Amino acid sequence: MSIPSTMRGPMTGKAEIAPLVTWYGDDFTGSAAVMEALAFAGADAVLFTGIPEAATLERFAGCRAFGIASTARSHGPTWMEDNLREPLRWLDSLGAPLLHYKVCSTFDSAPDVGSIGKAIEIGLTIRPASAVPLLTAAPQMRRYQAFGHLFAGTYDGVFRLDRHPVMANHPVTPMNEADLLKHLAAQTALPSALIDLEALWSGPQSRLEAAIGAGARILSLDSMEEKSERAAGRLIWENRDRLGFVVGSQGVEYALLRHWQATGLIDPPAPTPSAGKVDRIAVISGSVSPMTAAQLRWAGANGFALTAFDAAAVCGSDAALAAEESRVVARACEAAARGQSPLVHSAMGTEGEAVSAFRAALGRSGMAPETANRRIGEALGRILDRILTETGIRRAVISGGDTSGHGMRQLRLDALTALSPTIPGASLCTAYGNGSHDGLQIALKGGQMGSEDFFGWIRDGGGAR
Repeated sequence: MSIPSTMRGPMTGKAEIAPLVTWYGDDFTGSAAVMEALAFAGADAVLFTGIPEAATLERFAGCRAFGIASTARSHGPTWMEDNLREPLRWLDSLGAPLLHYKVCSTFDSAPDVGSIGKAIEIGLTIRPASAVPLLTAAPQMRRYQAFGHLFAGTYDGVFRLDRHPVMANHPVTPMNEADLLKHLAAQTALPSALIDLEALWSGPQSRLEAAIGAGARILSLDSMEEKSERAAGRLIWENRDRLGFVVGSQGVEYALLRHWQATGLIDPPAPTPSAGKVDRIAVISGSVSPMTAAQLRWAGANGFALTAFDAAAVCGSDAALAAEESRVVARACEAAARGQSPLVHSAMGTEGEAVSAFRAALGRSGMAPETANRRIGEALGRILDRILTETGIRRAVISGGDTSGHGMRQLRLDALTALSPTIPGASLCTAYGNGSHDGLQIALKGGQMGSEDFFGWIRDGGGAR
């Protein structure tokens, strides 16, 4: 498939450089991870929070990749039917040879929430393909797939997904199966096949032909290290005329980038410096991950002022929730006035008094868990909005995948570009919008991402270590 050197922007009508890839993310942190992987490798990319208006799109003419972030991971199949088609059609209209539906690198999904199978079925109606490559592993992030089974790293080591201390016990999408095609079989009846490490190491094209010839519509690709990752990227790119709809984590882009750089399709990137240290940043955290809990404890011992948000308040009246938000904002602003970085969190890990109180309040209220989680994210977003407005702080972190989506919307931000790297998947970005937060520096961090000193790293400006 040849790549045109120019495209005609669907909203601007102007001739522009053809994008290499477009992507739709099922959560905000993962969507930003794709954008940073591309940008820091030399392929300018922008992430939107929805289909952009013409004036917004005009700001980013010439980018080589365009993405849209969503909260699809926390919704059911009916929501996906109603909400995926329009943004996927818009991305498809940009003319990139690959349209990527981005999923979490721990494959968070179930038949009734965040269904990857349902997303594949919908995507194939927008971008028909002979088969859909499924590339979930991202070795740069300690996510590995071997012979169809996914493994993920933590502070304590690397675990098969069904034995992972977080994912095996996830409150919404527990992973009791590490074989991704078996897990996916509960979400779609589309036939599938595996292209494993041995095929990638020896040359996977014949395995691809055999799988498609046998009727496979989903092709799970292993990825463990540089050789298999590069082979996966080459296989996808060289067959883009019939594999134009791709599903997976930012591992898709990492694999493609290895091939693009090896073939000279993109130039080597220029070094990306730190954004520079600031005195204070503002942080909100809605994550219950033990890894985030370790980061919170580090922050509390290193100059951050921790304030607990009572998540049980979301199960009560709007007036009670507003009062809790005001209490937290006042405490955070007092800390900022003392020169500290305010950090508002709704939990400190998966257990503890705060989590127990929330669960009890949720049970008494009869509120659906997804509604309560949305209200927590929205409340934390409003809190961050007020903290930034009242203190003048211009650098922030949102911790938690779902929290990031709700928080970005409360801040009325509609685009992100990469600014300075940290760990893969949680870099410092520049945010754009029509309100007072335009130009805000922000990092979106998934619950299981980052070193213990991550919040301090962002305060210091990011940059490679």
